[in-house]
Amino acid sequence: MKTTTLGSSGIACEAIGLGTWAMGGWMWGGTDEAAATEAIRASLDAGVRLIDTAPAYGLGRAERLVGQALKGRRHEAVIATKCGLVWHTAKGTHFFDEEGQSVYRHLGRESILHEIDQSLQRLQTDYIDLYITHWQDSSTPVEETMGTLLELKAQGKIRAIGVSNVSPQTLAEYLQHGPVDAIQERYSLIDREIEDRLVPLCRDHGVAVLGYSSLAMGLLAGPIDPERRFGGDDQRADNPRFSAANRAKLKEFFAELEPMRERLGCLFSELMIAWTIAHGSVSVALCGARIVQQAIQNAAAGRVELSRADLDCIDAAANRHLSSLA
Repeated sequence: MKTTTLGSSGIACEAIGLGTWAMGGWMWGGTDEAAATEAIRASLDAGVRLIDTAPAYGLGRAERLVGQALKGRRHEAVIATKCGLVWHTAKGTHFFDEEGQSVYRHLGRESILHEIDQSLQRLQTDYIDLYITHWQDSSTPVEETMGTLLELKAQGKIRAIGVSNVSPQTLAEYLQHGPVDAIQERYSLIDREIEDRLVPLCRDHGVAVLGYSSLAMGLLAGPIDPERRFGGDDQRADNPRFSAANRAKLKEFFAELEPMRERLGCLFSELMIAWTIAHGSVSVALCGARIVQQAIQNAAAGRVELSRADLDCIDAAANRHLSSLA
């Protein structure tokens, strides 16, 4: 599998990483904790080292699952987690309510120092490889936030600094105060806004780009059964992208790519992840998984080799069938 380095940190990982948002359960219709734990271990077994999580994924649930899964195997993993979405204080700005708890955007120094200790405890480790500001906080100066992260790095509690859901202007401000090793932004075949907004700035400053939702919440994993329904609090239940009309467009898109999929001997999900890596805008494609089979399939995408002609064919098919989904 292709490998990369996270900015100037020297931390190496594969071009495919495991995302654990869905393992937290919230907005995904619940979770099976035993299955999630096995999926994390299966990712490691398949050669995926970067495990991406966050306190907000189930109010600590996803971090705890990662900690449990990595018992005895911490040295095999590159752990990325986040700060800045908090429920221990009402400082900052209210963002959303999760499982009856108000969550705020807050990146003040005291809050980050509280969060790092909580995350280390849940993850059962004494350091975090990549620590990322989850969402940006307009009520706290970037200088204060970055100063705190640099302090944690000097203490050895974190090895690298990242930012997520950030504007080019705010990223530039972070860079004024110290090295940023990675950004994490939404990116897939149908979510390509960062190509013009952020990727050039990252290339100029040696910042790695981690793309989350590489399969667009499962939309790009393959044709979706018209009868499939998403239950509980699953956010896809009322997402317009998952409408019957869009499912029909997806069916046509995947039908056009069927000869390529058959020639390459891969699943459609693997083909879409392979496109994400080969396209070159992101250093790491983060892919969610909740069961062992999904984890193994995601990792297998790292062995799919696409030619320039294949990439052009996929882009052309997306332009014909999926442009209205973006």
